[in-house]
Amino acid sequence: LDEPSLGLAPLITREIFRIITQLRSRGVSILLVEQNARAALQVADYAYVLETGGVAMEGPASELAGDRRVIDAYLGVGGKHQEMLAT
Repeated sequence: LDEPSLGLAPLITREIFRIITQLRSRGVSILLVEQNARAALQVADYAYVLETGGVAMEGPASELAGDRRVIDAYLGVGGKHQEMLAT
């Protein structure tokens, strides 16, 4: 899925990610490219952080969600806007 939340109202975005979570619980594999890092990391098992076309970080999504560098850059404190590829 390529940017499933792009341009959508928050209510619709929540519904999209609820459905992604349901699919995941049924064992469906999904390749997700998403700039909403918080939502992507909540539904992913493993994630890749891309910067300028290359992999800057990778690891279990739960670990990346707690990594200070990811929090600062992608989850609210500031930093430049980047892409998040999560699987």
